[in-house]
Amino acid sequence: QVQLVESGGGLVQPGGSLRLSCVGSRSIKNMYALGWYRQAPGKQRELVAAITSGGSKNYADSVKGRFTISRDDAKNTVSLQMNSLKYDDAAVYYCNRGWPGLGPHDDYWGQGTQVTVSS
Repeated sequence: QVQLVESGGGLVQPGGSLRLSCVGSRSIKNMYALGWYRQAPGKQRELVAAITSGGSKNYADSVKGRFTISRDDAKNTVSLQMNSLKYDDAAVYYCNRGWPGLGPHDDYWGQGTQVTVSS
């Protein structure tokens, strides 16, 4: 199974930006859809952005216009550019298989990367 390792989280002020990266331990080019999930304390995990192998993208309404997902199959990497961050964006972010209607794969969960939004 592929291992997915997330990085790039940190502490940022409201309105700031962060870029998250997810690197696969092996090729991701055959993975149809990959997504970024987040989970905040006391809240359900949600899929915030997803991308297919063909480049189609999907975003949760809460992040549309602020987040951009991309993938580079040659580098086995999926990235999430987050701009105009809000307090509500604070969470642990994970990458995994993902697309609306296509759930995550239980074996792909990594440690995640913490995003903290604070002034």
